[in-house]
Amino acid sequence: MTTNTLPTRGRPRRFDPDEAVATAQRLFHAKGYDGVSVADLTKAFGINPPSFYAAFGSKAQLYARVLDRYALTGAIPLLQILGADRPLAVSLAQVLEQAARSYAADPTATGCMVLEGTRSNDSEAREVACSFHVTAQDVIRHSIAEHYPLEADRLADFVCTTMAGLSASARHGQSLERLLATARLAGVVLAQVLPA
Repeated sequence: MTTNTLPTRGRPRRFDPDEAVATAQRLFHAKGYDGVSVADLTKAFGINPPSFYAAFGSKAQLYARVLDRYALTGAIPLLQILGADRPLAVSLAQVLEQAARSYAADPTATGCMVLEGTRSNDSEAREVACSFHVTAQDVIRHSIAEHYPLEADRLADFVCTTMAGLSASARHGQSLERLLATARLAGVVLAQVLPA
């Protein structure tokens, strides 16, 4: 004898937008903005595309939220490091060493998510990432300008270019030891250029 009973369904999982942003951050950091599709995101979130667009508006708008979260949870704490009471060259060297450590911390998500995002094929995502990048550059430049106004542009360019190189090298698999060696060499240069 058979019965025609339908299987009981449990309650649908409740969608948590904050958890989704954290999940998206891991995906974007690991694969880059261009390497993550809306289908990848909806699958990871356990929702359908209409729910995704209702919650986030677009992939680029979600990416902007992810970068806001990254600035709070994963980015280098520039203000804290540069605001310490010590010689500027030491603080800038610490920024570079922290960058090396941060960019190599997760072998599945290497490099700086902001710097990698500045090369996105999507203009809206690229613009968002560039705004975060420019803000970080301005923090570094302003910190240098407070002590050495005539050196601010060239030293900020040096530090930011070194950080970009560390990010790209981490993304290409360079070890933490080699990244730190580069950061420390740049620190030696900064110590020679900036008086104690």
